[in-house]
Amino acid sequence: MSKKKKDKTNAIRLVEQQNISYQEYEYAWNEAQLSADHVADELDENISQIFKTLVVVGNKTGTLVAVVPGDRELDLKKIAKVSQNKKVEMLHLKDLEKTTGYIRGGCSPIGMKKKFPTYIDITAKDFASILVSAGKRGLQIELAPEDLANLVNGEFADITV
Repeated sequence: MSKKKKDKTNAIRLVEQQNISYQEYEYAWNEAQLSADHVADELDENISQIFKTLVVVGNKTGTLVAVVPGDRELDLKKIAKVSQNKKVEMLHLKDLEKTTGYIRGGCSPIGMKKKFPTYIDITAKDFASILVSAGKRGLQIELAPEDLANLVNGEFADITV
């Protein structure tokens, strides 16, 4: 008998290619429960360690990625400043998949269609590891913040309220 091989997401493949230490976690989800609160509850993890991937558009630089803790909000003025934009706005949900290759609730900062400038909230450095989406709903990947930053050419910055 052969075991069914689990499909790996682009995010997990990229992490493995770089020999980065990680853990993956699956959890139950539904369309009404895509929040970081739900992920934290399902995985019994600290919500400050569950990081959301948000995609914004700057007036000068275009698409940017923000990785922020689940218990905080992205500050559009702060990310505009660190990315050298006058203003930024959230990417329209209808454009998320064609821009990143990912859907709402399964958007990972790792393995997007293109490498976009990525800003990771400075609070990530408070933890030995953080959890981000592994590229599909119901799947998270835990890794060191520095490994994430290296993988996505990310910059740590104060970008939350």
